[in-house]
Amino acid sequence: MFHSLVLKVTVALFAVAIVAAPVAGADNRFVAPMSGGQENPPVDTNATGVATFKLSSDGTELSFRLIAANIENVLMAHIHCAPTGVNGSIALWLYPDAPPPALIPGRFQGVLATGTATSAQITPVADTAACPGGVADLDDLLEKMRTGGAYVNVHTSQFGGGEIRGQIH
Repeated sequence: MFHSLVLKVTVALFAVAIVAAPVAGADNRFVAPMSGGQENPPVDTNATGVATFKLSSDGTELSFRLIAANIENVLMAHIHCAPTGVNGSIALWLYPDAPPPALIPGRFQGVLATGTATSAQITPVADTAACPGGVADLDDLLEKMRTGGAYVNVHTSQFGGGEIRGQIH
């Protein structure tokens, strides 16, 4: 029964990613399918996830939904500023919505976080090789998301640097 549930949740996650894919790249919608293989270095895990984002019509609010499956001992989830294969600094906390980390003990499957972010929630990121130009506000973060310079990852007690990751597009 457990394996059946795992399969159903995994299929649902990929279905969300596939449905969201046609709108990815539009100016107001973004998606980040996550897996351990996208972490740097790659992580051998059965955990998966997907994050979806939608920008408000006036461009001042970014709504998000983060779903994860087959993951244990979740500590936190963020948007980081860096391209594929590079680790970068935190630009926006998704779970919890601000430091410090908040442990969800044991196995987790489902919606990890939902919310709406504005420039007020952005954690400034300095201009570095991983994050050229840095991130000062929501507009800067959106530019990184539009150009492949931002990713989402979920950190666990087993993998402090991140267990699953996905580039935002």
